[in-house]
Amino acid sequence: MKNGIYTLANDLVYNQLVALLNSIEVNAGAGVPVCVIAYNDQVDKVRREVASRKNVTLLEDPDIFARWEEFSLQVWQSHPTAIQTWQERGIKKFYRVGENRRYCAFDSDSIFEKFIYLDADTLVMQPLDFIFEQLDHHDFVVYDFQYKDPAHIYNLKSPKLLEIFSQQQINSEIFCSGFYASRRGIFPPEQRDWLLTKLNEGESDVLYMAAPNQSVLNYMRMRANISFYNFSLNLPASKATGCCVTSPQFENRNNVLYDQGNRLTYLHYIGLSSKLFNRVCDGENIDFPYRDIFLHYRYLYEPEQRPQFATKARAYNAPPSLRTRVLRKLGLKVEV
Repeated sequence: MKNGIYTLANDLVYNQLVALLNSIEVNAGAGVPVCVIAYNDQVDKVRREVASRKNVTLLEDPDIFARWEEFSLQVWQSHPTAIQTWQERGIKKFYRVGENRRYCAFDSDSIFEKFIYLDADTLVMQPLDFIFEQLDHHDFVVYDFQYKDPAHIYNLKSPKLLEIFSQQQINSEIFCSGFYASRRGIFPPEQRDWLLTKLNEGESDVLYMAAPNQSVLNYMRMRANISFYNFSLNLPASKATGCCVTSPQFENRNNVLYDQGNRLTYLHYIGLSSKLFNRVCDGENIDFPYRDIFLHYRYLYEPEQRPQFATKARAYNAPPSLRTRVLRKLGLKVEV
């Protein structure tokens, strides 16, 4: 199959997955192939959802998973402190093991020749043909402003960082791993072995442990010198749009978001817990940015299931009540 979209999900993010799939169908095209990569074995609801959609498949290939999990483990075994730090916190193997399965899109046995990867906590706002077309010219394509915040990509205190990459690269080539486009096979086994060699020579010190897969993916692309294109750096300022839920200026026009008159490519609910979305879907009136957009796509084909709120909305980031603070001080469990 030539072009398609990957996402990564399990039953914990089921509500977000449904919203994403509906947004792809409505705004990108009903025939766009989508492959859901199983985050772990907890995918019963995901399987049922995938089975109900003719253009969606589920990737549960243990052989592909094993290849990339072993690679990720070796990456973090090369790090001076990561494995020990995580073990002391009770984390088995390495932090966020399931997230490394997104790398399966690069595998030579994956189903799409060219692909776009989207986190499950995103919504597509328009056709993505222009992203695929850019892959005719570059092997890695993104559309975000993560380059303004390299501290969530690399360990900026590492003396190795500027030995490996220039400041110009750090300022212009990093990206958020919630949305990117690339090709099957651009990280073949021999290149992965070379990357592991460089990491074992001390370069792993530059990796950012709090976002392991995002950091590793940026390192892989930059160190392998894969050709790169970021729409946010190449479009005129009057045409480039944001993508982050923390941006307050987006305008809702018939359940599609616009930024200064330009249609967004995607909206990323970055930083919001999946538990928050589940609680809202269970009927709790908790408000968060662009909540109505999420609810629209989540219940697009099940409007009768959309929660009807009877209480006053409470902000998702509201400070705890006096009662909650007192109970916590007393060491009592509080349901929030």
